[in-house]
Amino acid sequence: MATQAPAEAADLVLRTEARRQESSSALEPKLRAKLGQYFTPAPAAEFIASLARLEAADTIRILDPGAGAGSLTASLVMRILHDLPGTRISVTACEVDPQLHGTLAATLEDCVTTSRAAGSRLEVNLVRDDFIAWATEDDELAREARGQFDLVIMNPPYRKLAANSRERRVVAAVCTETSNLYSAFMALGVHLLAPGGQLIAITPRSFANGPYFRPFRRYFLDHMHIDHVHVFEARNKVFADTYVLQENVIFSATRTDSRHRGPVTVSSSQSFSSEIRSRTVCYEEMVHPADPEHFIHISADEEDVELAAAHANLPATLSEINCQVSTGRVVDFRSKEHLRPDPAEGAVPLIYPLHMREGGICWPVPGAKKNNAIMLNGATEKMTFPAGYYVVVKRLSSKEEKRRVVASVFDPDETPCERIGFENHVNVFHDGGEGITKEVARGLCLWLNSTLLDRFIRRFSGHTQVNATDLRNLRYPSKSQLSAIGRDWSQGALPDQEKIDDLVERHLEQAESDQPLKR
Repeated sequence: MATQAPAEAADLVLRTEARRQESSSALEPKLRAKLGQYFTPAPAAEFIASLARLEAADTIRILDPGAGAGSLTASLVMRILHDLPGTRISVTACEVDPQLHGTLAATLEDCVTTSRAAGSRLEVNLVRDDFIAWATEDDELAREARGQFDLVIMNPPYRKLAANSRERRVVAAVCTETSNLYSAFMALGVHLLAPGGQLIAITPRSFANGPYFRPFRRYFLDHMHIDHVHVFEARNKVFADTYVLQENVIFSATRTDSRHRGPVTVSSSQSFSSEIRSRTVCYEEMVHPADPEHFIHISADEEDVELAAAHANLPATLSEINCQVSTGRVVDFRSKEHLRPDPAEGAVPLIYPLHMREGGICWPVPGAKKNNAIMLNGATEKMTFPAGYYVVVKRLSSKEEKRRVVASVFDPDETPCERIGFENHVNVFHDGGEGITKEVARGLCLWLNSTLLDRFIRRFSGHTQVNATDLRNLRYPSKSQLSAIGRDWSQGALPDQEKIDDLVERHLEQAESDQPLKR
């Protein structure tokens, strides 16, 4: 019977894909968004299953949290029936959405029938409940019933978790603090793995950097060895029928307590049907040992490696150019009584992203939906900065923006004021809470708006939010280079992109040629 496994299993995957598509079209979009549901297309499921490290065993225990229509389970069962015929398989599939229980039950029953026809035995446990509640239930019977798993495969839901949410509290109590549902699923997947067990997932790339995922990264990297990471060069190819624009990665990792970290395979492709390019990197290239942020640097190809080297060769850290970067201090919903829609006596400018225009600040903006000013008083003075030159960066860039980083200069000659308020949706470059020199501010603005900087930040950041932490971890041209770049920006609006890149590259190349030869 085992010889029938490949054909039977292939039919299983086709039938599961048909069920997935039918379920996807039938579900209410608002409910899917509320639950953070994005179903796994068959090509993605098969690629994820291909990363499973299968070893002969009496039983292979599989966990599929947030199983949806069962696509991942079906593809992994196909792999096992093909590569390890006769192996006993145990599957636990969790799904909270009652609209999917019938579809998932049908897929699991199909897996059982197909396995039996192929000469294997498959047992299933369908958990019709919230995965987080099930995984964190802490009595002895629940822990014994769950056991540990050899393989955890997941396409977890994507949704932010409020700081006081039940999910966030219980996950923190069991393993780690985390800010999103998908990283909560990943953390609990790690928690439920047996030693040497493997986690394979398709997730947003945003966990790899940024302050919000710092505790999760620490927990994950302490307990797991990353084995393989796959990145996509076209973000809209992964979930083509679900309108997902988040940058995604597929990765596999092994549960280990060893401090030894071996090489990692990094692959990339345009889509699942296009050519896959692959390379091997040392672990320290991906996770820098001395990095307190535990950023995960994913270099997909040699071009990425060259970018990483170019970034590392920049001469200065932020502190070496006498700058700091902070998130704007004014949180508008907490300061409503102090805000004013228009300039008023006793008020100072309040800068939002909407005031950033062509590299400068356009203030005020009459009739804007946001406020233009904040009253200066004892309660608000600490939220403001003294008059001076500052560089302002949008914290959130739209997916349509050509550049990930969008920067402008606040010029006190253009917007005369006693003090300035910067709202929480911008990051501000300053010198110890005060302004920076005009030339450095203008040079820094051009550098942040350059294509080279955009390529640097896209190399390790998979989301459109630009955190102050990300900006602090970048390297920069020297203070003298920034000043020279700034002096070459003639008065007026931001130069076009070609001119910006020309100025930046010329001054960086000039600085390199001015270095004395090493003997």
